[in-house]
Amino acid sequence: MLRLITVVCLLLAVPVAGVLGSWLALDAQALAILQHQWATVLPEYAWSSLLLALSVAIGVALLGGATAAAVSLFDFPGRSWFEWALLLPMAMPAYVAAYAYTDALQYSGALQTWLRAVTGASGPLWSDVRSLPGAVLLFVLCLYPYVYLLTRTALLERGVTLMETARILGAGTLRRVREVALPLARPALAAGVALALMETLADYGVGSYFGLATLTTGIYKAWLVMNDRLAAAQLASVLLLAVAGLLWLERRAQAKLRFTSSRAGAVHAAEARPLRLQGWAAAAAIVLCALPVLLGFVLPLVALVKLMILEARYGEFGLPLARFAQWAWTSLQLAGISALLAVALAMALAYAARMGSGGPLLKSALRIVSLGYAVPGAVIAVGILMPLGWLQQHAPQLGLTSIVTGTIAGLIYAYLVRFSGVALQSVEAGYARISPTVDETARLLGASRGRLFRVLHAPLLARSAIAAALLVFVDVMKELPATLVLRPFNSDTLAVVAYQLARDERLGEAALPSLAIVLVGLVPVLMLSRAMRQR
Repeated sequence: MLRLITVVCLLLAVPVAGVLGSWLALDAQALAILQHQWATVLPEYAWSSLLLALSVAIGVALLGGATAAAVSLFDFPGRSWFEWALLLPMAMPAYVAAYAYTDALQYSGALQTWLRAVTGASGPLWSDVRSLPGAVLLFVLCLYPYVYLLTRTALLERGVTLMETARILGAGTLRRVREVALPLARPALAAGVALALMETLADYGVGSYFGLATLTTGIYKAWLVMNDRLAAAQLASVLLLAVAGLLWLERRAQAKLRFTSSRAGAVHAAEARPLRLQGWAAAAAIVLCALPVLLGFVLPLVALVKLMILEARYGEFGLPLARFAQWAWTSLQLAGISALLAVALAMALAYAARMGSGGPLLKSALRIVSLGYAVPGAVIAVGILMPLGWLQQHAPQLGLTSIVTGTIAGLIYAYLVRFSGVALQSVEAGYARISPTVDETARLLGASRGRLFRVLHAPLLARSAIAAALLVFVDVMKELPATLVLRPFNSDTLAVVAYQLARDERLGEAALPSLAIVLVGLVPVLMLSRAMRQR
């Protein structure tokens, strides 16, 4: 059983190995392609990606850190509502928000038309939202919850207590925030920014729809337009290197998120109260927390609902309900199968690690699986197709190409590479809450390993397993880059259809699948907010 698990984990590492292995065949042709890219498109891709990443990093750090400090360290009207409402933009994928804002803010949109009628102005009133600044704004609004969540947790651990101690010692509010709260939240800020940047660099929907020249869009252009697999692999390896650096930064920052306190300190933390704000300060805190929720979730949701209603009323064929049912069924199938397989693999790996089996080999397998979420979907797609092309060239009798690209097997494989780490983290968190003495007691009573898992671990891990399955399910529903390349014919998902319709400027038809993606994404967000309120 352990050998089978190890083999599965090694298979999950094939896409990354496939991308990196492309450099082993650095012959004259590959070197010429690399030199050509370096002289033409690679500097533009790298510069655009770097500028996008730096801008998003600054934006999510400021917005996420400021909102986290506001709801953690201060008290103002509506604070308890904002604590969970600030998570709502996590349910809005950036590419879906891009469709909504493009329709709302474009020259022919209702807002500009109304403003021109009122003011008598002519011509566009602002620049096109489909630009690099527009993409930065969308990513900041949709990804700041990563920073908010981690920073809020760090500040709640010790922030209120230390701020109160500093107040007793005579420090002013600004000094307390600058010298106490900011250093305390710095590791959480770094970890949240790294997570947001991973999502930004992995994105394809916004970059393609806005016409940006980023590394991710360059990978797809090289593969699908130029039909150059070596160029795509080289660009994918550059993107993988950037993401690996961000992952190292995130792990290093997470390692610093460790706080210890005595029992008396814990009681003191429970009794400490945030600083009460009044007047203009309270109004500023309310505006600070309300704007991200309004711009990152409410307005895009309203715009999508409006598009859907207009399409239903005035569209030539109305809402495509029959096709929508087919798209939804395909998405549900893929998400359900992937969630079950990912949770099963995570349970097996976590149980083997709990029992101390496998030694260094198992630890390596765990690391391979846990790193999958950091690998962009574009890199996974290229990493699957590169080895597949080599096998098709040298062993066509195996028929692997028809299995991987002609069925949903390739998609399921890509989803497991990408999202098994999500399930593993949730299951490992569940195991951390089970005391080792439970296992020792059961073994002393003569329980076998199989019965120990079946009778004790499985019931105790039920909630963690359900949460893991839900997270993987939602991530698969929203996944676009890998699905766009690896899907077989007549297997379009909601994410792919929404992207294709928006790309063809059929935003009214794209509203229905986009809304479905948002509604599905709301489920884990609401569960997380409920857990936060209970705590």
